[in-house]
Amino acid sequence: MGKPTGFLEFDRDLPRDRQPAERIADWQEFHDHFAEEKLREQGARCMDCGVPFCHTGKLLNGMASGCPINNLIPEWNDLVYRGQWREALLRLQKTNNFPEFTGRVCPAPCEGSCVLGISAPPVTIKTIECEIVDRGFAQGWIVAEPPANRTGKKIAIVGSGPAGLAAAAQLNRAGHFVTVFERADRIGGLLMYGIPNMKLDKTLVERRIKLMADEGVIFKTSTSVGHNFPADKLMNEFDAVVLCGGATKPRDLPVEGRGLQGIYFAMEYLHKNTQSLLDSNLENGHYISAKDKDVIVIGGGDTGTDCVGTSMRHGCRSLVQFEILPKPPNERAADNPWPQWPKVYRMDYGQEEAAALFGDDPRRYSVMTKRFVGDEAGRVKELHTVEITWAKDDSGRVVPNEIPGTEKVWKADLVLLALGFLGPEPDGLLAQLDVTLDPRGNVAIDDNCQTNVPKVFAAGDMSRGQSLVVWAIADGRKAARCVDQYLMGETQLP
Repeated sequence: MGKPTGFLEFDRDLPRDRQPAERIADWQEFHDHFAEEKLREQGARCMDCGVPFCHTGKLLNGMASGCPINNLIPEWNDLVYRGQWREALLRLQKTNNFPEFTGRVCPAPCEGSCVLGISAPPVTIKTIECEIVDRGFAQGWIVAEPPANRTGKKIAIVGSGPAGLAAAAQLNRAGHFVTVFERADRIGGLLMYGIPNMKLDKTLVERRIKLMADEGVIFKTSTSVGHNFPADKLMNEFDAVVLCGGATKPRDLPVEGRGLQGIYFAMEYLHKNTQSLLDSNLENGHYISAKDKDVIVIGGGDTGTDCVGTSMRHGCRSLVQFEILPKPPNERAADNPWPQWPKVYRMDYGQEEAAALFGDDPRRYSVMTKRFVGDEAGRVKELHTVEITWAKDDSGRVVPNEIPGTEKVWKADLVLLALGFLGPEPDGLLAQLDVTLDPRGNVAIDDNCQTNVPKVFAAGDMSRGQSLVVWAIADGRKAARCVDQYLMGETQLP
């Protein structure tokens, strides 16, 4: 512990993000950076607890409590306080393949479980993590490290999101020949096309992909296994297969008027925007534009926030975001104790930007969409809602109840559905392999990440269901250990 009184001497502080009015004018990252002195002060606040809940990585009430990849947080906090940045990077790399991603997009369940957070604002763990890895790249400490020996075993990874990339990195490190298949035109999955550039700059994803390629991982884009690459060819050519295709089946909103033009799933909107941005800086027009439109985002999670931020940069005329759940409290509720993730009211970057331009948080809570109404051309023009309350029915289930007299009509030229995902797409590859699905529609796996099909494993959202990037990395690392054990009879992978 570098400074025993650090948590008493220093307050929690964060780098200032770029001002909303400035950042919505471009697609660059909105994060700023701290000076080293500030970072060392923030590292000094870590108490090096006897039981560091920050890196326990447990699920409590379905939410992450502590770091799912078990980052050695007190160790690298102490090293940052001492100015030993390279040693801090070595600690960080022991558990996290991609801290430049998690340091930007993870909601930081580690901070929600920080012991200091019981009585004071928690340690700025996420900021310190991001600064460690950014400094590592800037100083040239992070370079390609191909394995010294090869085992001769060939492994296919289907899907290049965080789970697939983590599994690929670990299995390549063990000396296996790894090929990653991606159906999109660029590698990265959710990291590339599901998260906007201002939240995760794509040059960072491309830099990591190049590093992995230099280490020997083979990447194949525009290859949809089960469609233009048959599943039986995959099974014949590889010694093991890891399915990391994600939970890409979106939850729909089957109400009257759903078929009208101008209503899109959030991921279609985000994917096309980033693809056009990277291809032509949006000059080719191959994206869904919110410019001068009245936009309604339905769904209050991270994807909904990304739709808000993207619409703000397009120059929308107005924006409202509907959330079917009640507004969270400002402080932890009695049924949400530490070290659970705190379910409290927050303003994310997209809501901050909308509030700065339009004067208020764009979210409307406890709102249910009843129908869409279109114009003569079949385009959506308005949306009808009603306010609701939540209560238990006769069977004990918590269900929504409409409040009479709260019906409302909203103008809408563009509606974005950010309602979550229902699991992997069951046709194509999964059907060809005849993989068993669990009751939730996810790929069923055992404790060793194996499916019912010999030599076929699964990891990430495809087997877990929609979750955090950090859980996907943890699942990919676990799958890599299991595959290595399966192929070699033992494993040294962490």
